[in-house]
Amino acid sequence: MDLAALEEIRRLKYRYLRCVDLKLWDEIGEVFTDDATVDYGTKALGEPIKLAGREEIVKFLRDSLGPGILTVHFASQPEIDIDGDAASGTWSFKDTVIATQFDVLIEGAAFYEDRYARGADGRWRIAHTGYVRTYEVMVSLKDVPSLKFTANRWAADPEA
Repeated sequence: MDLAALEEIRRLKYRYLRCVDLKLWDEIGEVFTDDATVDYGTKALGEPIKLAGREEIVKFLRDSLGPGILTVHFASQPEIDIDGDAASGTWSFKDTVIATQFDVLIEGAAFYEDRYARGADGRWRIAHTGYVRTYEVMVSLKDVPSLKFTANRWAADPEA
């Protein structure tokens, strides 16, 4: 197995998750191939979300995950197979989404199913990422009267 490629793919997935959680929209485009696809199987927004193309994916993330949406994604236990300049991976993941503007907290878990491609520049990029939830739960923040934000990177007033 190509251990250098394996580590590059791991770092690529971690970069994707960091960019989502820190809202680094200019940087996140670099993790996708031009013709990348995503399939986010979440019920919180209604039907699963299917997108095609780097620009559409970045636009969706930028438009959907503004400052009132706080996210934490944790992925682990990767099973990655490499075949030349193509690879596939399965990742266990858990996420938390706090939508302050809607007073809701969403938690869930799934397994990402990814495909990767190594470009002419030698860099690995995500060609496809997607998941189907193993579970997803929602709770109204109003049901937790003692909840108090003591930090929020995107709010001038963390309690807002």
